[in-house]
Amino acid sequence: MKLIGFLCNWCSYAGADMAGTSRIQQPGDLHIVRMPCTGRINPLLILKAFQEGADGVLVSGCHPGDCHYNDGNYYARRRLELLARMLPAFGIASERFQYTWVSASEGARWAQVVDDFTERVRSLQ
Repeated sequence: MKLIGFLCNWCSYAGADMAGTSRIQQPGDLHIVRMPCTGRINPLLILKAFQEGADGVLVSGCHPGDCHYNDGNYYARRRLELLARMLPAFGIASERFQYTWVSASEGARWAQVVDDFTERVRSLQ
């Protein structure tokens, strides 16, 4: 199974790192792409990941109001919500895509998000 995760450098990537350094068990199926901010993610990049064979795509960034770049996650939320609604028109099950907010101090939450997402995509196989 091939899962791609686009993570904000400042919050979600740091949260994933904390989960790893805390030795919290999590699936190894997720391939992480470190982004400066979720606001920099073009929805076409997500569609390209699906086109190239990704079984699922997870986008994770700073909680709204905590963005390092002030409002990047607000822009991302608008774009990603629209993309999520459009995925079925492209023949992609909406369950294969998720966006979430995880801060740098939420390593356990990150592991839970990855577990849940992995199980959901695996059940679609």
